[in-house]
Amino acid sequence: MKRANPTNPELISTIRFLKKAAHENDAEIWRKISEALLRTRRQRIAVNLSKLNRYTEKDETVAVLGKVLGSGAVDHPITVAAFAFSGTASAKIKKAHGKCLTFAELIKKNPKGSNVKMIG
Repeated sequence: MKRANPTNPELISTIRFLKKAAHENDAEIWRKISEALLRTRRQRIAVNLSKLNRYTEKDETVAVLGKVLGSGAVDHPITVAAFAFSGTASAKIKKAHGKCLTFAELIKKNPKGSNVKMIG
């Protein structure tokens, strides 16, 4: 059976952008994130805020390999980059004085990907 590639145009452009950034900046983290996003929708990762709160510290930058969901709470400011956020997740992150970024915004801010923690 042939493996189906993603058909979402936004996802395809994000994956291409991540691969290009990995090659240009010699940053392995962007390549790993692009490979994680290439998975089928069923295998793609969804992370709850409770997990982010548990495994992060104040003012840390996190890359989520999929979607951020709003179950749980965040009690410290963090910067989160993901392909998608639920409405409640982005509201709770902003309420804790954190930031919700796309991968393109994170790459512009930190091209080498240094001090970015991958969760997923």
